[in-house]
Amino acid sequence: MLSLFKTLSRWPLWLLHAVGWALGWLTFLASPRYRGAFLANAAQAGYRFAEVRGAVGQTGCMTAELPRIWFGQTPPPCSWDNLPPLDAAYASGKGVLLLTPHLGCFEVLAQALAQRYSADHGPLTVLYRPARKAVLADLEDSARSRPGLKAVPTNLSGVRDMIKALRRGQAVGLLPDQVPPEGLGLWSPFFGRAAYTMTLAARLAQQTGATTLMVWSERLAWGQGYRLHCRELQVPLSADLAEAVGQLNAEVERLIRECPQQYLWGYARYKQPRVDTKADGTGAPA
Repeated sequence: MLSLFKTLSRWPLWLLHAVGWALGWLTFLASPRYRGAFLANAAQAGYRFAEVRGAVGQTGCMTAELPRIWFGQTPPPCSWDNLPPLDAAYASGKGVLLLTPHLGCFEVLAQALAQRYSADHGPLTVLYRPARKAVLADLEDSARSRPGLKAVPTNLSGVRDMIKALRRGQAVGLLPDQVPPEGLGLWSPFFGRAAYTMTLAARLAQQTGATTLMVWSERLAWGQGYRLHCRELQVPLSADLAEAVGQLNAEVERLIRECPQQYLWGYARYKQPRVDTKADGTGAPA
């Protein structure tokens, strides 16, 4: 698998995206279950298929671009939109909590942030769920072991690392629309329907006083690279946990509406949380 990824990493980005686009449509047409989830989630947000059909191919692009992003000899081209809030947050020394939904290319975003800020402000700590298959877990470990990036698992140790990083004035990143295990989230409205939502992001902000920013990476056409966007919260996070969780869901909605053609509409956002017998503590940092 590693050899295959390293071979594909030498392909031009436009070619990987072309292959990914085709794979995205093949999956959409071949899987009634995935297609049904895609259409239902988009409809819940108020979109007709014609308005979001670009997301079918974009989902395939997300998978196909991974070899280039993880193992490419040079970083893909990236440009920035609205840097002042990011610069100010890092300069404040209070810690930076960076939240990005399943939108665009979140893998390249972490690399770009680390490349720009880590030399002066310490590594970017990112939360990830290790793959269940050993071969994929080894692949992820190889890909994410980069200068300026510190990947921590979704367990109590990883959460503690994130808290420590924030209290040192460093940055951490996570996906706030990831469905957590049972007991580690709250039911909160998302596009008008209750979705089980992690409390971790809100708790990190509340307990550390870190500056919270919404960020996402837009995939540009024809393999031209990525446009990285930064958005400040519309209102300060509430001290009430349930209200803060709802506010962050609203912020995620706002980002998705900027570019619904690059959201993972097939993601099972409204699923029942799984029962995790290995309590990982990601809902209750201390």
